[in-house]
Amino acid sequence: MKHNIRKYKYMRRLSGLFAAFMLVTASSSGQVETEVDLKQLNEYFAQMVQDWDLPGASIGIVRDGKLIFSGNYGVLEVGKDETPDEHTLYAIASNSKAFTSAIIGMLVQEGKLNWDDKVKDYLPYFELYDPWVSNEVTVRDLLSHRVGLGTFSGDVIWYKSDLTAEEIIKRVKYLPNAYDFRSGYGYSNVMYITAGELIRKITGKSWSENVKERILEPLRMDRTITSPKNLEGKGNFATPHAREDDNNIPIAWEDWEEIGALGGVISSISDISKWMIFNLNNGILGNDTLLSKETRNMVWTPHNNHKVDHTIQNDFNRHFRAYGLGWGLSDYHGKLFVGHTGAYDGMITAISLIPDENLGVVVLTNGMKSPIMAATYYALDKFLGIETKDWSTEYLERVNKRQKEDSRIMNIKEKRVPDTKPSVPLEKYTGIYKSDIYGEIKVSLENQQLRMEFEHSSSLSASLSHWHYDVWEIQWDITHAWFNFGTVKFITDNNLEVKGMGFDVPNNDIFFEELKPYKIKEAPDPQKP
Repeated sequence: MKHNIRKYKYMRRLSGLFAAFMLVTASSSGQVETEVDLKQLNEYFAQMVQDWDLPGASIGIVRDGKLIFSGNYGVLEVGKDETPDEHTLYAIASNSKAFTSAIIGMLVQEGKLNWDDKVKDYLPYFELYDPWVSNEVTVRDLLSHRVGLGTFSGDVIWYKSDLTAEEIIKRVKYLPNAYDFRSGYGYSNVMYITAGELIRKITGKSWSENVKERILEPLRMDRTITSPKNLEGKGNFATPHAREDDNNIPIAWEDWEEIGALGGVISSISDISKWMIFNLNNGILGNDTLLSKETRNMVWTPHNNHKVDHTIQNDFNRHFRAYGLGWGLSDYHGKLFVGHTGAYDGMITAISLIPDENLGVVVLTNGMKSPIMAATYYALDKFLGIETKDWSTEYLERVNKRQKEDSRIMNIKEKRVPDTKPSVPLEKYTGIYKSDIYGEIKVSLENQQLRMEFEHSSSLSASLSHWHYDVWEIQWDITHAWFNFGTVKFITDNNLEVKGMGFDVPNNDIFFEELKPYKIKEAPDPQKP
């Protein structure tokens, strides 16, 4: 009997699909039978969404090949009444990386590629910080974050830009390495963009086309899409929200289809449950083996290990942490944990699997302050019969404490020097600036106010308000999810000629300081013909 029967409990716009009780059968490991009160679980999640001031969330649990729980809470958009359900679409962002590694695995199975093939053999224009490293990078290196780049390095190249994937990859050579090749971990979205172009090169089809033909259609993930352009046609989708001054602010969807290999899938609880069940069944769909045993083992094998402190206890009785290929790996109270998280502008998500128990949890949210892992761990503990804690309260306290202690913006504001003036007339700051990793940035003067425009990212346009000396506050034209305050300093030489710009936009994801633009062209003199 299916337990996700269609009964909704409506409480402060928090709804959940649940059954009163469920008996979880013991696994072959000998675990005792555990009764899980799904009604209590639903109430916990409802309270969690309220406590975190999250606009909305959808949470799904699969067990033994079925979606047994679908809880849906809050609203699709603040200020409106529509509520989510198991078919509501959210951006799953970097959870898409597992789709990318699965497609690569299928190409290996078809003899079109090998895991240790050199990337440069397929994409001759591929270059990194060092010629030798550029020639040595393999497919496995792309997918396991070990090429030597720092975490999120280069994201400022593609973020909200109209650059093609190939144009982005050709700019990566200007990024510095953070550590030696294969000697550390640096989460690299630009390497997954490269993997997407590898797929295009080999198949003659885009990453999106491959996802649709190789995964979405066979698994009958009928509502899943790879472009927000298709949202209106599908209907029933959540709105992303930024967060400023403890308020949730609706923002527009961003189109990640061109760089979809790093995070382009848009899906629902119902459809992701099919993806989780497929993976828990080791890539076998009915009578079809879409992922071979070799592929399953390859993507779920540690390729890049993280240090675990073995001198102290941790919450998960964890002994190892690693990254496979498109999946994060660790142990969870003696059982293999396979999962990933995703962060999109205004949406945070998580997919987590316990293969030993044929158990999976997906959490989809449409806000930037999100309890994805609190919800995950609480559900896993309940189903594994582990004495759990109030993960929501503990993690909320941690997040609030971390946000309170983040003094980067406050420090900038405290050091502002009042009553100063720019070193040169405003016209001297105008012109075209070049960033090797990005392209051109234009600074113009409109009604005695400086304006900044990014060649490939129209939505990053901003007005510049004098801060102090040659530093200006960036006042973005629109609200952004990852940052809301920043400054730019115009760099002058000894003769007070403006030579470049330096950015300071405090955030943990998009590193404007990597741009390092230098002036290549003065603004035209309006007094000259």
